[in-house]
Amino acid sequence: MQAPKFVSLEDWIEARKAFLTREKAFTQDRDRLSAERRSLPMVLVEKDYVFDTNEGQKSLAGLFGPHPQLLVYHFMFGETWEEGCPSCSFWADNYERLDVHLAARDTALVAISNAPLEKLNAYSKRMDWTFNWVSTAGNGFGKDFGVTFPDKTDPTGLGYNYSGQVFGEEMPGVSTFLKLDDGRIGHSYSTYGRGLDILNMAYNLLDLTPMGRHEEGLQWPMAWVRRRDRYGA
Repeated sequence: MQAPKFVSLEDWIEARKAFLTREKAFTQDRDRLSAERRSLPMVLVEKDYVFDTNEGQKSLAGLFGPHPQLLVYHFMFGETWEEGCPSCSFWADNYERLDVHLAARDTALVAISNAPLEKLNAYSKRMDWTFNWVSTAGNGFGKDFGVTFPDKTDPTGLGYNYSGQVFGEEMPGVSTFLKLDDGRIGHSYSTYGRGLDILNMAYNLLDLTPMGRHEEGLQWPMAWVRRRDRYGA
C-alpha cells in the first residue's frame, strides 16, 4: 500500500466525482457485456447425467426443480478427499442462503462435486451450509464441463478455462443451464478462474478498501484463505 495522500474535503470530492465518472462507465460496460453473455449461443446437453442427492438419484433436469434456469457451482471436492477445497469453501460462504433469492427469479442453485454424497453432507454440516449440494456419482459431469482432469490430463485439449493447460485434478467453475418447455436443456455459459471473482462478496468488499486484497508477497494470491472454522487455529 502506498502512503496515503491527504487533501482538503473539496479536493477529495473533486477526485471522487472524477473517479465516479469512470465507475459509471465501467458499470455501463458491464451491463453491455452481461447482455452479450445472455445472447451467446447454447449447446444442447444430450448426455444423461445421474446425480446422488439427498432426495435420491436425480437427472440434470431434476436439479432444476420447478425453475427454468440452473446455476451450478463446480465445487472442488475430489472422490478421495476428506475435506472440500478451502478456496471453494470461501466462495460457498458467499453464496450460502442465496438460493431463496435466486428462486424468486426462476433460478435454482446447486453445488456439484465428485466426492460421495455422505462426505458432502458431513462437510456441509461442519460448515453449517444449507445450499443444495449433490454428488456426480462418477457420471463424468466434471470432466465434460472442464473442471475435472484425472491424473492432470485432458484428452479434449481444451484445458482449464479454455487455456489448453491443466493445473490440477480438480478446479472451480460456474456453469449455467436453461430448460426449455419441451424438456431440452441448453448449456449457456461457463466461467472459471478470475471469472469467479465477481461472485465473491468478500473480495468485492475488500476491493473497496485502501489496502484492497493485499495479497502481494504471498506464495500464491489466496494463500491467506482458510476454511472459516480454521482461522486462528
